[in-house]
Amino acid sequence: MSKLSTDDILTKDAHLIQSFANLDGLKQNDTRTAIVSAKGAYVTDSDGNELLDGIGGLWCVNVGHGRHEIIEAITKQLETLDYYSTFYNFTHPSAVLLAEKLASLAPGNLNRVYFSNSGSVANDTAIRMLHHYNNRLGRPKKKKILSRIGAYHGSTHLAMALTTPAYSDGWDTAAQGLVHHLRAPYAYREAGEMSEAEFLEVLADDMRATINDIGAENIAAFIAEPIMGAGGILVAPEGYHQRMRQITAEHDIKYIADEVVTAFGRLGHMFASEDVFGMVPDIITTAKGLTSGYQPLSATIISDEIYDVISEPGAMFLHGMTYSGHPAASAAALANIDILEREKIPQKVQVTGKVFENALRGLDDLDIVGDVRGSHFMMGVEFVKNKTTKEPFDDEVNIGLRIAQETQNRGLIARPLGNILILSPTLIMDENQIAQIEGTLRESIKAVAASLVG
Repeated sequence: MSKLSTDDILTKDAHLIQSFANLDGLKQNDTRTAIVSAKGAYVTDSDGNELLDGIGGLWCVNVGHGRHEIIEAITKQLETLDYYSTFYNFTHPSAVLLAEKLASLAPGNLNRVYFSNSGSVANDTAIRMLHHYNNRLGRPKKKKILSRIGAYHGSTHLAMALTTPAYSDGWDTAAQGLVHHLRAPYAYREAGEMSEAEFLEVLADDMRATINDIGAENIAAFIAEPIMGAGGILVAPEGYHQRMRQITAEHDIKYIADEVVTAFGRLGHMFASEDVFGMVPDIITTAKGLTSGYQPLSATIISDEIYDVISEPGAMFLHGMTYSGHPAASAAALANIDILEREKIPQKVQVTGKVFENALRGLDDLDIVGDVRGSHFMMGVEFVKNKTTKEPFDDEVNIGLRIAQETQNRGLIARPLGNILILSPTLIMDENQIAQIEGTLRESIKAVAASLVG
């Protein structure tokens, strides 16, 4: 492909629909950035500017950009077997080896793996499996799903129903009435003067009351991200996931841990559910860091108990994706996991991730920084108009976007989300790069704050 100028790219980009974008805004006020190359923790735009990738592509480039081991694994796989499906009675080595590897890494008895090509579809798959599971057990009414305000579980028609209603404003979802959203574990906005333990009890009471209202006999599952990502980096109170697991188990409600973001090292472990939060769910969904974004691939990892029911005689598995377990995607995941293990990246994140977390928490001394939250390489900074009252900025101010534009002008890509800025960089960040991110953020926040006063 011949090299295109920035003007060429943006002119041709008129045919491309960007995800989660203000499409009219892009037409009226062009703020698009064309990324043309990447290496390590950096990307380069079409004007030659090198930018620290503070969002890891989109939560996903865990081992960094341009890893030849993954590129070579994909190439070698394509040269050997470019494509074959895992439909009917067909299988192939790379999907088999990857499924075996994931079963060995997943906690408890989560030993069965279904592959798809996105986190959205992985979550759709989990719901479809559990609906079929309950049909097989003669419980056709046990279908409703508990999610949470602030959750993000994907953008397909069903996954969007699982996601917080704010993300479907003006849009329909496929499952009106199927999903019930529990109270958000948003301590900064919801806990008030409560202690962490008291807030946990409020959230537990909310779940118990909802189960009582709906009836446990009608509820199939509770789905939860270990740390809520696109809802604003919401960290639940200590012991939350253990408590919710206990309550759901008491009512025979399955627990789906959406580890699309948190798996494969972002919190310092291959999977966060057990190693970080002390509980083993019935299903784990994962994507993003599974291949570090080098190929589109996701996995729905289910317990032996669920598998035994849906694989009973006469239980036809009527669910399938053309690209499930794609050979090249599976090869990419195997090479990616090999890098994570060989270079001990999750173990390093246990150290560098805390350095990053503590560096960002230091931004709390700035006047418009209301809250800094998250863990390791999954952090959010919430901006407020008044630090004492926690009064948010008006939407028209676009505070997150303005600060993100300022950081990009200074060489750092950060993700704006209303009044929040999200940072989810590659996991190979060193302390110098961490210091660069903190310094850039500090300068950018101060510059925008000064412009608001002026």
